[in-house]
This record gives sequence, structure tokens and C-alpha cells, in this order.
Amino acid sequence: MKLTGVVVVTYNSAEVIERCLDSCGDLPVVVIDNASGDGTPELVRGRGSVVLIANADNHGFAGAVNQGVAALDTELILLLNPDAELTSPVDELEQACSQAGTGLAAGKLVDEAGHVQRGFTLRRLPTPLTLVWEVLGINRVFYSNPVNRRYRCLDFDLDKPGEAEQPPGAFLMFRREVWQRLGGFDTQFHPLWFEDVDFCKRASDLGLKIRYVPQVTARHQGGHSIAGLEWSCREVYWYVSLLRYASKHFHPGYRRVTAAVMLGSMFRTAVEIVRRRSFRPIGVYGKISLLAGRSLFSGRVGELSLLSNCSKATQQREQL
Repeated sequence: MKLTGVVVVTYNSAEVIERCLDSCGDLPVVVIDNASGDGTPELVRGRGSVVLIANADNHGFAGAVNQGVAALDTELILLLNPDAELTSPVDELEQACSQAGTGLAAGKLVDEAGHVQRGFTLRRLPTPLTLVWEVLGINRVFYSNPVNRRYRCLDFDLDKPGEAEQPPGAFLMFRREVWQRLGGFDTQFHPLWFEDVDFCKRASDLGLKIRYVPQVTARHQGGHSIAGLEWSCREVYWYVSLLRYASKHFHPGYRRVTAAVMLGSMFRTAVEIVRRRSFRPIGVYGKISLLAGRSLFSGRVGELSLLSNCSKATQQREQL
């Protein structure tokens, strides 16, 4: 039996999934498709060695990962995005992940030209200040500020192995036993964003180390699945998941994050009105700001009607 099995979550990934599966070689692979409308399941079914779980609706990234892990019987799990292709064997990643006291391991992500994806390959766990600067746009406008340099590991030599805090779920190996101890990925981060950050944070809270192994590489396109999401839905999903992460892990710093979301929403509204030549951003960021305001004192993030509206809009868009 193989030591490592691969979990790939797909959503309208027909353009990239075959290259991803080709790169996995003889590793056992489970693909969980979140109700794609572009023929992704049919492409995967054509590969007899790959197990396909075709969801009738979108279970979200975390829910789909949990399905995939449960369907495998390997000791180690490699989580791989459909727009990522392994470009080296994973043996050294397996060795690192199996070390005593280590629960997770990650390799280096490179772009089509072979350049490391700095700022994404590794990050440190966000602090309340990090997220405040993110939602206020400071990290985007002043990219090399000290807070952002630390958060996006711009001060880290990505050619050297070492300990890491938050590698992305696009290319992440973990032990099954760790996944079981953590109760899997947290499905409240639906449909996506911050579920991998939360998984790394909870593993760290257990005292487990995360290893970075740059000798193991994967070519990563980046943003393939989310590119098909409507703009307003991307904004809503990201802000809601950010607020949920902050409410779960920051006390009392959560209030600073929610206040920053409300203030930042005002700035983003003005910018997007000009960019899109539309008043639609008023409604989008207004609802995000309302959600943040309601949770400012309650400390919990409620449901947002715009989430269901996004799901309906996405389905309608795919049918066109």
C-alpha cells in the first residue's frame, strides 16, 4: 500500500485537471468535484485509477477535502489544487511529514516560468494587525511594509528548508492522525478561504511542527477555480471567511478586525464605484459592513443572505 494518497478538489477545472492528474503518477488519487458545470467529472471518470466523488452541489473546499481524506486509506495525505502539477517526487516531503513532532509539510510552488511564488508559497499565521492592514488595503498599497513582509514571508529564504507557519492548501501534506485529532477541516469556512489557515493554526496550537521542503516542487497556475466566480461573490466569500477566522482565533483583537472591515468597506465602495462605473458596490460592501457591525459586540459571525444569492448567481451564470 502507498504511504501517500492525493486529494484534489475541483470546481470547473476541466482546463487543468488532466495535467494535475498526470503529474501524480502512480499515487492513489481521489477527486472531489463540487458540482462543476464544465465537464470536469467526465474527464476524471475516464481515468480508471482515479476515484471520483461527484457532489450534486457545492460542499465547499473544507467539506470536499474531508470527503477525500475519508475515502483514502493512506497514512499521509497530499492536498493538491487542480491547477497545480507535481514537478518532483514527494519522498522528501513524506520524510519530513513523518518526523516526530511534525504534523504537516509543504513544498515550493513555482509559476509557469519556474519562479517561486513568493508571498503565496509560505505565509506566517495572520495576527489581528495583519488582517486590519489587509482589509484597509495598506498591504496592497505599501506592499513592502514590515507587517506585510512578515506575513507573506518576504524576509524568508524560500530555497532553504525549515519550519513554517502557514503553507497554502494548494500544496500541503499532513498525517491522517493529525486530521483526525483536529476533527478535519472546519466546514464553517464555506465555500472557501481561510480553511487552510485555520487548519495550520489548530495544528500549531497542538504543538505540531510544519516543515517546509523546497526540494519538492509543484508548478501552480493559481486562482483558476475562483476566476469563474462573479466579482461580488469573491468579495463576500473572502470577507465572511476572514471574519469567521478572526472570531474563532482572536480575543479580544476580533473587534479591531471587524471595525477595520467596516471602515475598509467604505474605502472599497468608493474605489469600486469608480472602477466599475456602477453603484452596485454600495450594496455589496454595505451588506459586508452590516455583517461586521452585527458581530462587533456579539463576537460571532452570523449568516449573510448574500451568500445564498451568490450561489444562485453562480449557478445561473454556468447555465448561460
